Amino acid sequence: MSARGRSNPLALAVLSCLYERPMHPYEVSQTLRVRAKDQSIRLNFGSLYSVVESLEKRGFVVPTETVREGKRPERTIYAITDTGTRELVDWLSELVSTPVKEYLSFEAALSLLPGLPPEDAGRLLSDRCAALEVRLAQSRATRASAEAMQLPRLFVLEDEYRERLMEAELGFCQELLKEITDRSLEGIEDWATFHQT
Repeated sequence: MSARGRSNPLALAVLSCLYERPMHPYEVSQTLRVRAKDQSIRLNFGSLYSVVESLEKRGFVVPTETVREGKRPERTIYAITDTGTRELVDWLSELVSTPVKEYLSFEAALSLLPGLPPEDAGRLLSDRCAALEVRLAQSRATRASAEAMQLPRLFVLEDEYRERLMEAELGFCQELLKEITDRSLEGIEDWATFHQT
């Protein structure tokens, strides 16, 4: 798959599930949800079938059988191909080894922050800090629960990473809020003057 075709992390997640064993798309979806991978990868059940179809067209997965359980609709079970396994390893290796520029919404907002009056920006940053503190508390509780269940750290690395990012963001926002509040942010007087006109 070209780098252009590697834009959907859900495709990588499907390949990863099928690398474990053949599954039907609904089972892939349930596996990702049970493992809370939907916290790291946007999981839309409707698009899952399109992703599987795309992977099949590229020769990364193949249907192996169709099964029916009771009155449920038929389900096609897919298996990863050797080409799909190579794609999984190559793609995952690239993501782990190579930093890429990600266009984050908050980064965009910071780049355009002067569009708000300083007082509004401060109030909104305060709201963001409060929301981040709640999310951090929830994340820490979830990780504590995983540790209590003796779930190996390997399986919650993304939670730990996300928590560290939130901690860094919270620290940045608190510092910026303080500088806006005490008016020590370089350029704040010009910023405030702009909004007074």
